[in-house]
Amino acid sequence: MKRLMILIVMVFFTGLYAQQKLQVGMTAPDWAFPDADGKTFTMQSWAGKVLQVNYVDPDETEMNEPFNDAVKKAIDVDSLISRDKYKGMGVVDCAATWKPDVLIRIIAGKKAKKFNTTVLFDYDAKLRKSWNLKEDSYNIIILDKNRVVRALYKGKIPQADFPKLIKLIAELQDQ
Repeated sequence: MKRLMILIVMVFFTGLYAQQKLQVGMTAPDWAFPDADGKTFTMQSWAGKVLQVNYVDPDETEMNEPFNDAVKKAIDVDSLISRDKYKGMGVVDCAATWKPDVLIRIIAGKKAKKFNTTVLFDYDAKLRKSWNLKEDSYNIIILDKNRVVRALYKGKIPQADFPKLIKLIAELQDQ
């Protein structure tokens, strides 16, 4: 009985440590999620590009809209960021809301059109759990071309950080 208890405790703690928190400086574990048409994407779908992953609770879609507007301006107006070297995309945390999938897809479609991007759907909160992201929030992760985490925000990005993050993206795309 004592051996069984020791084994259970070891398995429990091994499981806790195997699922590390995503942190700046570490390589992000890959994922696979479908878009509204059922096509599956992974981070490898945008190989060679700096990637901005917006992991979003559908109830919090406006939280980081000002930051995404600033990035859009840096692309379309200021030409600081190149669409050829950068990809901003969304992953919807469908498990974090009461909203039905049909409504989530409508909201996501509007965001995809506004930001000329791809929106994917995480129906079981797999990415939130594996990357230890904040639930009921809006997480933004900036990954370099090698998928190393260069910035991680769990919640609202302060406006004072916008220029720093846009500069980071611009620098990463030229590496």
